[in-house]
Amino acid sequence: MALCIASAAGVAKIAAAAFTLSWTHSAEKTRWEEDWIIANGALQISEARVEGSGAGMEPGIQSRFDGRSWRWKPQTQPLRELRLTQSAGNSDGWTLCANGACRTIGGARHAELVLSACKD
Repeated sequence: MALCIASAAGVAKIAAAAFTLSWTHSAEKTRWEEDWIIANGALQISEARVEGSGAGMEPGIQSRFDGRSWRWKPQTQPLRELRLTQSAGNSDGWTLCANGACRTIGGARHAELVLSACKD
């Protein structure tokens, strides 16, 4: 399994079957994290976490507070691709962690990234 990250600069490939994507919400300035798995050529979110609620970031159904974040398991269909677009209020990009290593992706204002399962 591998994750492909496409941008205007090209495509980066990360050998991983799972990854965590996190960022700071542009309005609320709180952390949002999502755990994803790559299976059957698609991306599937397995858990989401947010430090607080407000401005379009309400915790999901059956969420629970762990002392730091609200956690829940989103009930969504697998995605062929996940499109990330930088907002005007936040130019820090996203943090992508896989296989014990983290890196910043994005960060260019209004730049788009497309995450997908790499085709073999």
